[in-house]
This record gives sequence, C-alpha cells and structure tokens, in this order.
Amino acid sequence: MEKQMKLEEELETLENIIKELESGDTNLDDAINKYTEAMKIAKSASNKLAKAEEQVNKILSENGNLEDFEVNKE
Repeated sequence: MEKQMKLEEELETLENIIKELESGDTNLDDAINKYTEAMKIAKSASNKLAKAEEQVNKILSENGNLEDFEVNKE
C-alpha cells in the first residue's frame, strides 16, 4: 500500500522532479516516467488544495454544524 504524502511532501517532490528534468541528465525513458509521476502528484496536490479551500470556506454554526461562509453585504 502506498503511503499518502502530505501536501508539503508532494510539492517538494515536484520541485525535485523539475530540477532533475531541467538538468538534462535524464534519459528519455526516465524523463517520461518522472513526468508521469509529476502529473499524478500535481493532481493529488490540486485535489488537496481544493479540499482545503472548501473547508476554509465553511464555518462552524452555533449548533456545531459546518455551514457555508457568507459575508452579509449590508
């Protein structure tokens, strides 16, 4: 079973892959594999950011339920 990476770990891994690919020292097969891995990590990171944004946009109501956060424009 694969270990679930934290967002910070995913971003660090993406940075490392980018550096490796930019160095030009990677053969084509490895570059394709690293690019594929980077795209999977980027999708996971994007999903985590979207979920975090959704949670931030909710507030805890008086009865303990999460509700959408809305600003009254009066």
